[in-house]
Amino acid sequence: MTNEEEDVVDFLRRQHEEIRQLFTRMETARGDDRTTTFRELVRLLAVHETAEEEIVHPEVRDLSGGAAVVDARIGEEHRAKELLSTLDSIGPDADGFDTLLLQLRDDVLAHAEHEEREEFPLLRQNHDAKRLRAMATTARLAAATAPTRPHPGVESAKANLLLGPPMAIMDRARDAIRSALGR
Repeated sequence: MTNEEEDVVDFLRRQHEEIRQLFTRMETARGDDRTTTFRELVRLLAVHETAEEEIVHPEVRDLSGGAAVVDARIGEEHRAKELLSTLDSIGPDADGFDTLLLQLRDDVLAHAEHEEREEFPLLRQNHDAKRLRAMATTARLAAATAPTRPHPGVESAKANLLLGPPMAIMDRARDAIRSALGR
């Protein structure tokens, strides 16, 4: 499937699968591979949630029954961002990291299942294929310009649009410095 054919639900489900694979890789990764895999996971979770918060949640909120679904997802995302932020600050070699990572994995996978079972069907039932493909294009753009680290408290489209660009610049600068230092 090309990007032009992929709709927003397919795009987000594909990212969910990538997230599942990264959690699986974390189970056996060691040394530099563990650090690299964890950085990939942090980045993907951060950009994925930004795309959902900017594109998907506002659309679903306006649908019949959508507000309660979105509110529940935002609560899950906030808790996951807090945990991911803690993990990011302590690093994969810290004591207790694995226990917190398991908690994050369980929370994130449950969140993805809720989206796939509750939120995505609302999108498909209420929007035609052309609209869903346009949303995918917008979600890809949001992900490409999103912060690369979790920012708990920034879970709304307005907050992401206002605070996201400066946070993305800072995050991407930190990523470049970390990469240059080999960390």
